[in-house]
Amino acid sequence: MAEAPQWARVRGDFNIRLRRGAWYEVLSLTPEQAVVDVNEQQLSVARSFLQIVPLRPQRWSVVARPADAVNLPLSWGATYAVCPACRHRVPLRGQPTEMRCPKCNGVFEIAWDDPF
Repeated sequence: MAEAPQWARVRGDFNIRLRRGAWYEVLSLTPEQAVVDVNEQQLSVARSFLQIVPLRPQRWSVVARPADAVNLPLSWGATYAVCPACRHRVPLRGQPTEMRCPKCNGVFEIAWDDPF
C-alpha cells in the first residue's frame, strides 16, 4: 500500500516560487531537499525553508503581507488568507471563524492560531 502524501508550505518570508501560506504535496524527501508538486511541475526546495506535515491541512492559512508583495491589492491590508484546497488568496475582513473559497467553493475554518 502506498504511503499517504505529506504536505509542505514555505516557512518564513522567502521568495522560492511557492505561494506563501499555500500547501503543496511532497513528492519525495531527502535529508536536505523536498520535491513538491507545483501545478503538476516538480520543484526542489531546501527542507530548511519548509514546514512539512503528515496530513493535508484543512484550514485557511493566515499570511502577513510580504514587504515585497506584488499582485496583492493594497486594499487587502496587512493580512490575507490562502485556501487549503486550491491555494486561492483572498482578503481577510474582520475575524471570521470560517470562509467559503470563491474559486473552489470549499468552506474551511481559518487557522488564526497557526499564523504563517
